[in-house]
Amino acid sequence: MTIAMENNTSARSGIEEKPRHRPVRAKRWFIIVGALLLLLVGGFYGFNAFRNKMIAQFFANNKPPPITVAVAEAKSEVVPNFLTAVGDLAAVHQVNVTSDVSGRITDILFTAGSQVKAGSPLVQLFDAPEQADLASFKAQATVAQLSLDRAKQLASRQFGPQATVDTTQAAFDQANAGIARSQALISQKLVRAPFDGELGVRHVEVGQFLTAGTQIVTLTDLSAVYANFTTTEKDSATLKVGQTVRVVVDAYPGRKFEGKITTIEPQINTDTRNIRIQATIDNPERILKPGMFATTTVVLPDKPAVVTVPETAVDYTLYGDSVYLIKETRTDDGKTSLAVARTFVRTGDRIGGRAVIASGLQAGDRVVAVGQLKLQSGSAVVISTDPPPPVPAKAPLN
Repeated sequence: MTIAMENNTSARSGIEEKPRHRPVRAKRWFIIVGALLLLLVGGFYGFNAFRNKMIAQFFANNKPPPITVAVAEAKSEVVPNFLTAVGDLAAVHQVNVTSDVSGRITDILFTAGSQVKAGSPLVQLFDAPEQADLASFKAQATVAQLSLDRAKQLASRQFGPQATVDTTQAAFDQANAGIARSQALISQKLVRAPFDGELGVRHVEVGQFLTAGTQIVTLTDLSAVYANFTTTEKDSATLKVGQTVRVVVDAYPGRKFEGKITTIEPQINTDTRNIRIQATIDNPERILKPGMFATTTVVLPDKPAVVTVPETAVDYTLYGDSVYLIKETRTDDGKTSLAVARTFVRTGDRIGGRAVIASGLQAGDRVVAVGQLKLQSGSAVVISTDPPPPVPAKAPLN
């Protein structure tokens, strides 16, 4: 029994001695693992820092070559002051020729499309009854004239009463009135041209019964035409009678017809707040036709000088208009290089291929005229020796 207890005691003491060495081994293990993690994280961080440094050094030493661009200089110049509007053309004299009375057409005395003078006969209506009445009244006037002369002679010799003279005078006047009435009716049966002009298409035929007011033919005087257009009320203060107006029509592209403002409507339309303007244009060639759509340009007095650049130099975007301004930079070694800076500007009118710069540039500044697509602010550039392409006289059509 004693031996067994001793063995058990020895066994217990051996078991109890082992945990005394475990804390030392665990601490050593944690230290080794922590050191390895520190080395791993430090190595990863050092690698990233080295990589970023090498990438930055690579891009610093490998700058893109300068971009070749065409350059234009901002100029201070007086630009024409125009007011553009749209309208239409109207004839100075134009009428639909009609008859005052009804009747059957017996003769057509004109050729469609011909030139006629004022008073030229155009259409003859049947007037035989009126001609007969005219002959009757002329005969009555002849008899009344003879009776009046006799009555006056007798009255002057005291052989006849004054009442007879008065009666014969009334008969004579009545016959003359009948003659005048018949002549007026006959003149209504002969339709004449009211003014010089060009006839249009004929709308009647011989033998047709023509009712009063029916259109026979159009008559238009093309020696001059009106250009009617409207502008807003804010432009009314700059418009005056006598100002020059240039008109362009689609039928004759490239040609400009010049005239003068002859009428300015004294009232402003309360619905649209527009004012109606009428200009008169000489048409010696008779090529301008009433009803043509016209683009009108009023020449206004010149404004003070403004800064302008070629239209190709302006980049028009939704968030603002801008240009690439050329700037000189000096490097550490003393060399001069050119770079661009995107500069936002406020643009105005565009005339003759040049854009007015209201603000953002000064006269003498150099801007990129061609080659903006490859640029961004700060890009290095070199100036091309080739001049910028000329502005086309007319925009190309797609």
